[in-house]
Amino acid sequence: MFEKAKIKLTSWYLLIIMLVSIVFSLVIYVGVNKDLERFERMQGMRLKADKSLVLPPPLSREFNEQFAADARNRLIFTLIFINSGIFVLAGFAGYLLAGITLRPIKEMVDEQNRFIADASHELRTPLTSLKTSIEVGLRNKKMTLQEAKKLIESNLEDVQSLQVLSDGLIRLNYYQKPNGSKAFEQVSIKNILANALTKVKPMALKNKIKIISKAADNKIQGDEKSLTELFAILLDNAIKYGKTNSQVEVSVKKLNNRMVVVVSDKGIGIDEKDLPHVFERFYRAEKSRSKKDVAGYGLGLSIAKKIVEMHNGIIKIKSKKDEGTTFTVTL
Repeated sequence: MFEKAKIKLTSWYLLIIMLVSIVFSLVIYVGVNKDLERFERMQGMRLKADKSLVLPPPLSREFNEQFAADARNRLIFTLIFINSGIFVLAGFAGYLLAGITLRPIKEMVDEQNRFIADASHELRTPLTSLKTSIEVGLRNKKMTLQEAKKLIESNLEDVQSLQVLSDGLIRLNYYQKPNGSKAFEQVSIKNILANALTKVKPMALKNKIKIISKAADNKIQGDEKSLTELFAILLDNAIKYGKTNSQVEVSVKKLNNRMVVVVSDKGIGIDEKDLPHVFERFYRAEKSRSKKDVAGYGLGLSIAKKIVEMHNGIIKIKSKKDEGTTFTVTL
């Protein structure tokens, strides 16, 4: 599809360039031709003014006419040659330019196609499970009330799973919109981290993980709601993959006119080959799953990255297997 579009766009580039080139060539030809005609008239007038004047062959009327005709032919040949060269160069340059022009559109379409494919894949599992359990239940003509309740409970789990996925997709789409950022205001990083800690505290208590926060009351320009979600995601990730009875540390420091927030854990860590992919949608390292059964769809870190980008910031990750992971957010 994009190859056809590239050829079509190249044709339009080529058409416009050649029209401009031909118009310029015509202007040049008309200008030079007028000069030649003026030259012929002047020579003709000189001959008429003095009919007794005997001119040598190089200055005769026939010579002047032949000279003008040759000059016109040379000009036409030169213009054709130049336009042919422009046609070839413009075709090559237009094809390259068309590729550069269409590349962002192609990347956007490819991204949308991947998004649809990934979302469809993730939706298929809970939907299949839900459909299967309902079909099995309908075939069971001797189903008891207790069995029916268990079936409904199982279905509700699948529905809850679908709701979590759809909520995640909606949030990701919201932060992925170009120019989707809100009007920023001055917010307290200490309050933002406190709100994020409140959200993840129940999970931390359940997993017996202690959170140590070292945050001074610094102010930054941003959207409080999205920044709270950002650090809640990072803390949630640290707790999910943290080891029991370990700790998660949060520190804040000011560097020139930037705020640097570091979230580190002593968890299972991430394989080196998985690090380049952790911010991709739906990406979850298989080895991490085998080490620890963690619910989720791998959307959290993608959302976190989009929030950081919305604030013109940078997020980096460092991790060592079985030693822990550190996220550094610079705003």
